[in-house]
Amino acid sequence: MTDDTMPTRTERDGDDTRRGSRRGSRRGSRRRRRGGIKLFIRDIVIIIVVAVLASFLIKTFLIRSFYIPSASMENTLQINDRIIVNELTPDLVPLKHGDVVVFTDPGGWLPPHISPPLNPLAATVDGALSLVGLSTSDSDDHLIKRVIGLPGDHVACCNTLGQLTVNGVPLKEPYIIVPPGQVDSAAVTFNVTVPKGDMWVMGDNRYDSQDSSRNQSLPGKGFVPIKDVVGRAILISWPASRWSWLDNYPGVFAGVDRGGK
Repeated sequence: MTDDTMPTRTERDGDDTRRGSRRGSRRGSRRRRRGGIKLFIRDIVIIIVVAVLASFLIKTFLIRSFYIPSASMENTLQINDRIIVNELTPDLVPLKHGDVVVFTDPGGWLPPHISPPLNPLAATVDGALSLVGLSTSDSDDHLIKRVIGLPGDHVACCNTLGQLTVNGVPLKEPYIIVPPGQVDSAAVTFNVTVPKGDMWVMGDNRYDSQDSSRNQSLPGKGFVPIKDVVGRAILISWPASRWSWLDNYPGVFAGVDRGGK
């Protein structure tokens, strides 16, 4: 039988110190974890704020999205296609013949439109999407057509072959739809000179488009102020099967800047 050895005070003090150190270490580790979570949340918030701000600036100054509500630009654009519009045109990038452009109603081109009321949640979501340029809720208040005539151009329909002419140059337009049995490239004849600051636009689906040719009786005489242009459509973004860049067919309009001006 042996005697139990009692721990000395020094040993007890050492044990207490080690236990206290372990407890302090655990508390420090918890504090570090909490601090790491806070930093992570802060970084996520900063990233979201920066992303929203960047999207807002892009939507305001660079690009935005629209959907196609009608058949007036078939077959180039189909109903419910989503498009991306370059807002640098025409303020920084000049308009060109053949550009597909989105513009606000010059007055009387569109029938009165009343948007259906949205529930609070849907309105909030739509407002957020609009802020970053992803909402298409105002597409029904805009039109999309192809630029045929620019300021000073003499635009007429049609020559003996049924073609439009710009400054006396006939246009061979591969992108238009003309119903079977029709020859002319427009449903309504015209012979106009585009005023300064305006443009003459037409839909690719020529016999089903509320464009310049069909609005000659309005006060604007079918011309669209260039200041009303929101931007140039550059891309079909949805559906994915139709993803493609939008062409302005420079070959079709080759020579019109020189002919007859």
